Amino acid sequence: MNAKARRKEILNTLRGSDVPVSASSLAQQLAVSRQIIVGDVALLRASGEKIASTPRGYIFEDPSSAAFPFEGLIACCHAPEQLQEELYTIVDFGGYVINVMIEHPLYGQLSGALNLGSRYDVDLFLKQVREEDNAKPLSILTNGVHLHRIGCRDKETFDRIRNSLEDKKIIFASPD
Repeated sequence: MNAKARRKEILNTLRGSDVPVSASSLAQQLAVSRQIIVGDVALLRASGEKIASTPRGYIFEDPSSAAFPFEGLIACCHAPEQLQEELYTIVDFGGYVINVMIEHPLYGQLSGALNLGSRYDVDLFLKQVREEDNAKPLSILTNGVHLHRIGCRDKETFDRIRNSLEDKKIIFASPD
């Protein structure tokens, strides 16, 4: 199978799956290395395909189903050991952690897709943070200050998430 056909097959697999598909399973299915899949996905993204990475694998982002009835941004600041508490709070109140963003002094805004909707997703993400070499949260670069784009069913759910994070002193408060 040539590279063009392989990328087409990757897209078909992702479009046909309701759950994330790991690079390893795609590699096995297509009889190539995991690194070839990672490169193919990078090329597909560069060509405009909406493929997101999650702790469990790749998903195809269907624009008609990816939107949440309400999305909001929350500015947070916390120590690394509060990461689990922050993410659990968001998903426990019915939020979906779409991404994380920081303002880097050299590169400007940097963001990373998280796509966390459950404690299971959070646990897989935290496992990667613990076990992967050089896998550190973006907020390490900004002394814990970061933004999360949160998707949820309504503004009231978003407000409950924000209030709970504020009670836990995880919301960013600018020093006066």
